[in-house]
Amino acid sequence: MTGPLTVRAAAKINLLLGVGAPRPDGFHTLVTVYQAVSLYDDLVVEAPADLSVETEVAHYIDASHLPAAGDNIVDRAAAALAAHHGRPAGAQVRIDKSIPIAGGLAGGSADGAAALVALDRLHGFGTSDDDLLALAAGLGSDVPFALVGGTALGEGHGELVTPVPDTGTWWWVVVPAADGMSTPAVYRHYDELCPDAPAVPDPPDPLLAALGSGDPRQLAAALHNDLEQAAFDLRPDLAALVTEGVAAGALRGLVSGSGPTCVFLCESAEHARSVAGTLRTARDERVVLVAHGPVAGAHVVDA
Repeated sequence: MTGPLTVRAAAKINLLLGVGAPRPDGFHTLVTVYQAVSLYDDLVVEAPADLSVETEVAHYIDASHLPAAGDNIVDRAAAALAAHHGRPAGAQVRIDKSIPIAGGLAGGSADGAAALVALDRLHGFGTSDDDLLALAAGLGSDVPFALVGGTALGEGHGELVTPVPDTGTWWWVVVPAADGMSTPAVYRHYDELCPDAPAVPDPPDPLLAALGSGDPRQLAAALHNDLEQAAFDLRPDLAALVTEGVAAGALRGLVSGSGPTCVFLCESAEHARSVAGTLRTARDERVVLVAHGPVAGAHVVDA
């Protein structure tokens, strides 16, 4: 087909992030529970051709943080598909970006997943789900989840993804920070704070039970992030923001992943809008978004 074809992919938050001790290869074994939430990037492709990528950003996103031309994850996704099938996978690509950049919400990973789905469909490759997941893992640890969506257990570096039952609808206030954080710096500080961390984190049984309950208060009590204290030490403003969000009425606030985005669980859509309004009023320049989850992984929305 020649397109245009639109594929939508969602942001992710971490409901739980357990971090093991550093391994000889320098990586950490993770046990995480991802949830895809209703903040989206749309990727539009058409006219198979030499690959070109342009990005349009929402008003609250600083375009200066975008990757340089030719260094986008979409370029790497196209190259991976082309190598897998032995023929070009180019297209004219436009990214309509609403997921904040460098905030721990996996917006880049969402774009990579969307590119795999869109270019596969545009070129009629018919790549199997297993092969798409393998290609996604080669692009980054969060890309397989961006394909799968919903709520899922992530293991290994986070790239081994298993969907988990989740029939609830969970409402979140999402507050990205204006300044990003260095993920390696957060992990290094975690290692300093937790020299006796286990090789493999505990299984997320309480969190999974809370999801099964459908009770937002039970889920709030089970949310956990091993990296949160390290992030707070490096960025005390994040600790202050979490305190502020809870004071505004959120059931629970925490840093998502390695930060710096903070997320706040609320009881309902109305409750989330109320908490968001309070946080916006406190600081006019602050970006405060409302989202719900779980939502679908990368999928075609317009053929």
